[in-house]
Amino acid sequence: MSTVGLPSPRLRAQPSPARRATLQRRIRWIVAATIAYNVVEAVIALSAGTVASSAALVGFGLDSIVEVLSAAAVAWQFSSPDPHRRERIALRVIALSFFGLAAFVSVDAARSLLGFAEVQHSTVGIVLAAVSVVLMPAFSLFERRTGKELGSASAVADSKQTLICSYLSAAVLIGLVLNSTLGWAWADAVAALVIAGFAVREGVEAWRGDACKRPVSSLTSENTDTCDCC
Repeated sequence: MSTVGLPSPRLRAQPSPARRATLQRRIRWIVAATIAYNVVEAVIALSAGTVASSAALVGFGLDSIVEVLSAAAVAWQFSSPDPHRRERIALRVIALSFFGLAAFVSVDAARSLLGFAEVQHSTVGIVLAAVSVVLMPAFSLFERRTGKELGSASAVADSKQTLICSYLSAAVLIGLVLNSTLGWAWADAVAALVIAGFAVREGVEAWRGDACKRPVSSLTSENTDTCDCC
């Protein structure tokens, strides 16, 4: 069947001014909730990690701080009357936060694997990681859908940051449970290194998303191919 004259599936209708304003308010509420939760998560994780001498939980708390930085960049962007003018800086901050996350997780995992740190049992840590596994994917999905409809590459990039954090929560949860039940102190370190690799990839994509000056519509599509100009 001929497809001449049919619209490209990559094209999407632009939201009306009223709808755009609603989506921008929604983004601000999402990032505010994400920041609030991650501040609480960071305090609990760092405290529990210090008490239990758990490098995994301390790394988890540091990861929460990185997530706050990423969400704050989007909040700063959407506090402007013209958020797209701040997109470039927000994307760069998000990319750097991905790289920071990967660095923190990699160092923490390496210390555990080399025997410089040992994951201890922590009931508080297990409960915290379990709650994060449930909440973070919901935050990520809501922000991603809103960002795609709005055409905001930074909101979509931040939603990926949140999703990476949910993977890390699952890795920490599995590691703590396996360590408590089977004595496998290395399990969370191995899973964390895999997640660090994903974080680096997403950071590169967020950085190139602005540097290559691709249209926002391509940045917010499901296609994750690298751009031709890089």
